[in-house]
Amino acid sequence: MIMLTVKHRLSRIFANNRAMVLDEAQKITGFMHLLMKPRNTGQAWTSEEKRVLRKDLKHLSCYVPALVIFVLPFGSLLIPVLAEILDRRKTRRRSNGNLDVAGHGHARV
Repeated sequence: MIMLTVKHRLSRIFANNRAMVLDEAQKITGFMHLLMKPRNTGQAWTSEEKRVLRKDLKHLSCYVPALVIFVLPFGSLLIPVLAEILDRRKTRRRSNGNLDVAGHGHARV
């Protein structure tokens, strides 16, 4: 319940800044690829990858102040929400090669 409320509020905040966040994020080599790793592969981030994400988010928060929430204590718990908000695909990849279409079944790739 709390995660849904947080996700909804973050979605509203980023709706206005989404293009700017994506533009700035794509300027950081490998950031979007790393951010989308769990969504694309089903694998969790390593502790080193989480450190890199926090460093990159700190850098991005200089350009997009709304991102400062991710560098606050426990803000890293919200990084998966950021990945979901910034994901530009209509479907979510699954690690077994299937696509999950908005959570309703799956289609073979």
